[in-house]
Amino acid sequence: MKGAIHENSHFVEERAVELGAYILQTNATVRVAAKKFGVSKSTVHKDVSERLKYVNPQLYREVKSVLEVNKAQRHIRGGMATKLKYKGKAE
Repeated sequence: MKGAIHENSHFVEERAVELGAYILQTNATVRVAAKKFGVSKSTVHKDVSERLKYVNPQLYREVKSVLEVNKAQRHIRGGMATKLKYKGKAE
């Protein structure tokens, strides 16, 4: 059983690095990354904001800056989505 735990933690660390690299390369949001990797938004957030810090601190800092930009723009994307939603209904 002990070996399975070690293998699982290695998988989680790899996933954190892969998620971080994907977000950095594509400027993806947490939601987009979650959909791409087939995991929940909570998992993506935990991987890149907690686990990645210990696995790859440099990547963590770079991903953190991308996520801060995405968070700052979130209200704009939400407004655009709402505009598009109701634009179709008004016509």
